Amino acid sequence: MEIKFDNIKVIGFDADDTLWVNETYFRDTEHKFARLLASYETENKIDQELFKMEMKNLSLYGYGVKGFVLSMIESAIDLSNGKITVDTISKILDLGKEMIEKPVELLDGVEEVLKQLSKSYRLLLLTKGDLLDQERKLEKSGLSEYFHHIEVLSDKKESNYSNLLEHLEVEHEEFLMIGNSLKSDILPIINIGGNAIHVPFHTTWVHEMVHEADDNGGYKKVNNIKEVLEIL
Repeated sequence: MEIKFDNIKVIGFDADDTLWVNETYFRDTEHKFARLLASYETENKIDQELFKMEMKNLSLYGYGVKGFVLSMIESAIDLSNGKITVDTISKILDLGKEMIEKPVELLDGVEEVLKQLSKSYRLLLLTKGDLLDQERKLEKSGLSEYFHHIEVLSDKKESNYSNLLEHLEVEHEEFLMIGNSLKSDILPIINIGGNAIHVPFHTTWVHEMVHEADDNGGYKKVNNIKEVLEIL
């Protein structure tokens, strides 16, 4: 299916795992968390229970490191039957602080793409997660100059996108979203009549996994964000 982007005026970019590395740090921390609780359960069981806790708490804490840390602490209490020590809880808190203090590692070609596209399009940064953490990462990244508008969303559902585009007075058919998550960055945009380019990242959170449409779903897929310059 031929997909053209001739009418695009505004381009939205996801942040985590589209512009910079993020999910890798969560996976690394999960392994460290499992090692802390190795005397109580197997790593596989700990991973399963932590994910269940994250899903249970998502509506309370939202996305991001802080909610992840709270879910680790609650999981540790449950998995240990309340026997977890203050020292271990302190170590879990340290794991969260380590994540927040990680340097921002830009993905290959990101700044080149933003620099080129910002000359011809209005660029938006549309991400979800903890506001303070996302603002910190954006500042560390050095990319803020390329964006006309930055929005940290509580979620990335069709209604979130529609409300934002209406507020910014952007027509759906003139909007293109670029991101690594089919569930959050691509399918909701397609469903409201927008356009999307999928740039997969090598690691995907289970909560973000969906089956890729056999017909490519009305969006375009690239292997590297630099390929976007060949399309637009």
